[in-house]
Amino acid sequence: MRVRYTRRAFQDREHIFDYLAERSPAGARKAMAQVLAAIARLADHPLSGIATDVADVRVIFVGRYPYKVFYRVRGETIEILHIRHTSRRPAGLE
Repeated sequence: MRVRYTRRAFQDREHIFDYLAERSPAGARKAMAQVLAAIARLADHPLSGIATDVADVRVIFVGRYPYKVFYRVRGETIEILHIRHTSRRPAGLE
């Protein structure tokens, strides 16, 4: 399956990396590697995420890092919708 980021999800990813890199460049690389690995696993296991209250939207948690990745499966494409820190509420997934 193909993985595609929405503009919002791509901006989330970049913002998270920038935020972490200001505090710890090595930590940022490790955290982002885990985020990207979790997303890559979706290609083999697209329905592995937990269903949310929003129709067709699922969520996965990123290993030991406090991030959630919201996504939906559309045909042969996994659409990454949003990446959030677990302490923040997801917004506008409908």
